Amino acid sequence: MAALAVVNQAHRDATSTPIQQVADELQHLLSRRMTAIIANVKDGKTVTRWASGETTSIRLESEQRLRTAYEIMRLLLQYDSPQTVRAWFVGLNPQLGDESPIEVINEGRLKEALAAARAFTAGG
Repeated sequence: MAALAVVNQAHRDATSTPIQQVADELQHLLSRRMTAIIANVKDGKTVTRWASGETTSIRLESEQRLRTAYEIMRLLLQYDSPQTVRAWFVGLNPQLGDESPIEVINEGRLKEALAAARAFTAGG
């Protein structure tokens, strides 16, 4: 039951946190470039503009990718260190057919990435 509460809290955080903060925390943990890849935007400067509040204009698909990555980040940080969470995003993942979560999120396969994160926190 505690695991379900953590999953639900991560989801609540991802839906209630302003996109400015989402972009800022992701770029802080992962890097500006990796966050741009997740959001499927060409330029890391776009991420910085979102994070600083300079621009609030964001495509729906990019926001969905960022919020999913944020939900995953919040979930994984309940169980592991920031270094491990960063490694999880970039490493080849057996749950994802040996693709990295960052690639899967970039491609819009958000449910698969969430399922892989939940499996990781469950130890399998």
